[in-house]
Amino acid sequence: MYDDSRQQAERQAIIEVRGLVTRFGDHVVHENLDLDVYRGEVLGVVGGSGSGKSVLLRAICGLLRPAAGSVRVLGTDMLSAPEAERRSIENRWGVMFQEGALFSSLTVLENVEAPMRERLKLPPEIRRGLGELKVSLVGLPPLAGSKYPAELSGGMRKRAGLARAISLDPEIVFLDEPTAGLDPISATAFDELIRSLQRALGLTVFLVTHDLDTLHATCDRIAVLAEKKVLVTGTMADMLNVEHPWVHEYFHGPRARAAQPAG
Repeated sequence: MYDDSRQQAERQAIIEVRGLVTRFGDHVVHENLDLDVYRGEVLGVVGGSGSGKSVLLRAICGLLRPAAGSVRVLGTDMLSAPEAERRSIENRWGVMFQEGALFSSLTVLENVEAPMRERLKLPPEIRRGLGELKVSLVGLPPLAGSKYPAELSGGMRKRAGLARAISLDPEIVFLDEPTAGLDPISATAFDELIRSLQRALGLTVFLVTHDLDTLHATCDRIAVLAEKKVLVTGTMADMLNVEHPWVHEYFHGPRARAAQPAG
């Protein structure tokens, strides 16, 4: 089975997961899971239903405490570090949950300003200016800032969620199914937005998805979750040579063939 560890040996891992065990009661989701995420890459995380893609994201972000194992982010052990150190690291990442998870009672601009209001001591006018910049960066018109989430289309809500995720100028962005529920045109535009922001801002992106088009368009590497662990990592081309039944079906099935770029 393909293993890209030798090719990645000289790259800097800024997220290191080792021996991760997550469970809910008697149900074990991950068992002895290992994963590295390298600075400046877009890593796509895929797997079948119930494989624990979003659970892994939440364990790395500290929203779920694993039963065992270690999670190091930017050199800090997030499970044992003092609270002040953990908070400092958390300020260096942003998270976009499914559907954007915006506060319904706040405008788009107020949503984007929320992390700044919580974590930074900035004058209101500076905070507002930075918020407007983030709204612009994700391709939303200025008028969108004054609207509430319920007044936006699905694609605009996704962009607003991404604007909030980059509110604090993070080094790492976690995206949970960012194109789920979007029509093909909106999904393609969002894929292009992710890639352009990643390049422009030098982001490292941890992207949970089931969308093969997104994998093709945005991801440098792919990590496949199966059998309660990371079964294989590598490029899209590498995935085509993996013989595991689920991986083969996923990357060679009808949807995979449709997602293949022409030529």
